[in-house]
Amino acid sequence: MSTTFITASGTEIGKTFVTAALIYEFKRRGETVRALKPIVSGFDDNDAQESDPGILLTALGETLSPAAIARIAPWRFTAPLSPDMAARREGRAIDFDALVAFSRTAMKGQQNRLLIEGVGGVMVPLTTDQTVLDWIAALDDVSAVLVGGSYLGAISHTLTALNALNQSGVSVRAIVVNETPGSTVDLDETTATIARFAPGTTVIAWPRLAGPNIAHPALQRLADLL
Repeated sequence: MSTTFITASGTEIGKTFVTAALIYEFKRRGETVRALKPIVSGFDDNDAQESDPGILLTALGETLSPAAIARIAPWRFTAPLSPDMAARREGRAIDFDALVAFSRTAMKGQQNRLLIEGVGGVMVPLTTDQTVLDWIAALDDVSAVLVGGSYLGAISHTLTALNALNQSGVSVRAIVVNETPGSTVDLDETTATIARFAPGTTVIAWPRLAGPNIAHPALQRLADLL
């Protein structure tokens, strides 16, 4: 089984879009694919279809239901905050060991692809002393896709996130530079600069697409790498 962890340099960068796009692409190739979004902040039961787990379930072709959402996203919080803060608002806490165990269980015994979408950016806190990076590093035999943007400042944010992943021994298969709407910075220039400072890592320019189910060369190149 191949497991890929989709993480990012920050929040609202495009992790869910990239994850959903990969689901559609692998399905077009006749592959069996599963996806998880174990932690989600800012979740609203009344808008479940537009939520991150809702978008992934739609891409998977599964019926949207409370049970299906709970299966792929067991840690859901209402407040649009970092998971540790959102959990405290509800008098709860994320059990890090349980999170790692949940992820590992999904990774075992399945002859298909598994995509795990993280929450926020690489260094977002999950507990009082653990981050998304700790979560990724705790998983066995997992590679990562790092999603960044093309806004002013994105180069530093993306390279900082990449350095953190590298320092923790996480294998980064690719960096996706997802075009930021209305950015004053050129997508291709941003991609070229990131690539210059990330030797050995494939960096893919990802232009704005109308939807995740569009077969674009950037998507196909990323799927080929995985």
